[in-house]
Order: sequence, then structure tokens, then C-alpha cells
Amino acid sequence: QVYVVESGGGLVQAGGSLRLSCVASGSIFSIDNMGWYRQAPGKQRELVAKVTTSGITDYTDSVKGRFTIPSDNAKNTVYLQMNSLKPEDTAVYYCNALVARYRWAPLVGYWGQGTQVTVSS
Repeated sequence: QVYVVESGGGLVQAGGSLRLSCVASGSIFSIDNMGWYRQAPGKQRELVAKVTTSGITDYTDSVKGRFTIPSDNAKNTVYLQMNSLKPEDTAVYYCNALVARYRWAPLVGYWGQGTQVTVSS
């Protein structure tokens, strides 16, 4: 089994900052990438940012220049540093880890339970 656990959500005023953390653990041979997604009420889940184990990052346009995705491969951990938060960033944020459970295994995505981020105006 693979476990993905997020932490660090909360309530913050517009213009403030929050840092989310995500750890993947369990039966993991290798990780291809880890990323953050978010889902606001009535909207589809969308990619916020992701990072490969080689350090390649990808951000959705609306967070470029405000969010970063530091990572620690040795700890199977990624963070989401969110600065200059806006009310439209309010959503449940989910972490995803793309994992191979053993050598030659196919990559499978595993999701965390989500953490609420609320930005007040």
C-alpha cells in the first residue's frame, strides 16, 4: 500500500502566505513525480504545480510567480509554498504521487485526503 498525507492548510487573509506539506510512504520502489491539485466548490480538480524527481517543475498560469514547489526526494516529500494568496485560491488542495511499487511496475497515481485552504478578502 502507498500512503499520501498532506498537512498545512488553513485560513489566511488575502496577500498572506501558507506552506503545504505532502509525504508519500509505504510500498514505494520509485516516484516519477509529485504534485499539487486543487478543487474549488462546483469546479473540476485542476493541476496547481508538480515536480519530477529530476527537478522539472510545471505550474498552472494563475499561480506562476506566487507559488513554488520545493521537494526533498530522499524524504518523498513535496511542499507548496503559496505567497500573495488571493480569494480565488480557496479550494481543497490534494497531493498526488506517481509511484512504481516495484521494479518494472507501471506508474500509478496515489492521492492524499486533501487539505482545505481558505483565503479571505
